[in-house]
Amino acid sequence: MDQIPLDAKFPSVEGPTTTQQVTAQTVTGLGNLIKLLPSGTFFLFVFLNPALTNNGECSASNKYFSGIFLGLCGFASCFSWFTDSYIDKNGKVQYGIVTKKGLYPITDSDPSSANLSGYKLCLGDFVHATLSIIVFAIVALLDPNTVDCFYPSFKTTQKQLIMSLPPVVGAVASSAFVMFPNSRHGLGFPPRQPSEEPKTAGSSV
Repeated sequence: MDQIPLDAKFPSVEGPTTTQQVTAQTVTGLGNLIKLLPSGTFFLFVFLNPALTNNGECSASNKYFSGIFLGLCGFASCFSWFTDSYIDKNGKVQYGIVTKKGLYPITDSDPSSANLSGYKLCLGDFVHATLSIIVFAIVALLDPNTVDCFYPSFKTTQKQLIMSLPPVVGAVASSAFVMFPNSRHGLGFPPRQPSEEPKTAGSSV
């Protein structure tokens, strides 16, 4: 699955044009930080959130299902950073869950030929997962449909937060990635290439 392009076009949904514009402004303001999110999770949110929130005109059931959906997307954004991929003996990409001892394969029935001990859990994985949750929270909780559904009175300060939060998060994320470079190729991110060797993203935990 490819990374999210910065010039990605977002689907047209029913509702005021300003709603779509505010959503686009939030995403544009985050810039490269959107790459912290698994592309599948991000686009699933963009497509389904308007429907689940009824374009911001929520009933009790809309709030219930939308809340569950946001929770699942947040979990997926975090969990993806604790997965990685490798190339098996047949040249196919296989995925696994990162542990203290190495990678636990979930798609490969015969991982004996791979050196999975080089994919150990690192402090950087927790840092990247935390940043991913923060970025998703900004995108999801400042989305106009989410605001109208759960806290409509918050709309007056929404624009100010959209202008101020992304630069702050961007500065923190840039510093974090200098300290903890990312080398994961987990679920929702571009798969590992045959020429790439596994490298841990920071100190082991």
